[in-house]
Amino acid sequence: MKFSKVLVAVGLLALSTPAFAQTALDQVKEAGVLKIGTEGTYAPFTFHDASGALVGFDVEIGQAVAEHLGVKAEFVEGPWDGLIAGIDANRYDVVINQVGINADRQAKYDFSEPYIASKAALVVKDDNTDITSFETLKGKKSAQSLTSNFGKLAESFGAELVGTEGFDQSIALVIQGRADATINDSLSFFDFKKQQPDAPVKVVATAADADFSGIILAKGKPELLAAINEALDAIKADGTYAEISQKYFGEDVSQ
Repeated sequence: MKFSKVLVAVGLLALSTPAFAQTALDQVKEAGVLKIGTEGTYAPFTFHDASGALVGFDVEIGQAVAEHLGVKAEFVEGPWDGLIAGIDANRYDVVINQVGINADRQAKYDFSEPYIASKAALVVKDDNTDITSFETLKGKKSAQSLTSNFGKLAESFGAELVGTEGFDQSIALVIQGRADATINDSLSFFDFKKQQPDAPVKVVATAADADFSGIILAKGKPELLAAINEALDAIKADGTYAEISQKYFGEDVSQ
């Protein structure tokens, strides 16, 4: 009788003791994959090469992070407009797609430490010696998308704007001598020079402030966030990050 009472007591104790819930990191490791949301249409960050394979800077960063976690990277592609919302729908664990870190997004989601930085770069023809800084843009023609922040920046330094439809056209006008300069994203310029190293243009100045991007995930997953940050630190320390950065930009784009 006493023995049966002990069994009942043990059984009741087991029922009353809550099981430890799996963390998001545990779930990723148990599944053996880190599911990553990405566009797949945004070169050089995430795109398909001639063979149809998904490649790009963000793709290789995701693969390196997953490897450090001891799992495989599994990419789930989708359009930008719904990409971040896919986190809420649990379509994937994280998004790696040049997602800029800003206060609005941080209010709803967590970000890893920044893994890439972009700055406003002042680009001129390689034989131009008149323009050496943003301040020397005054009175010069700057090829810009008229509604862009870069256009407003050029205007603030006294440049006369020459309207364009984007980066490629802006660079073309500078090369043709129809504009003296353009202010554009440093990452776009590095990618352009990697593709066309002989293009007769150069960067003469970059803005002091940078815009940073991070790996974005749902709030309430501290263990997974910490593991991702550790992975980013590790791939920077062992040279993996530098190798990927050089491959796609010919530059260290972490700062």
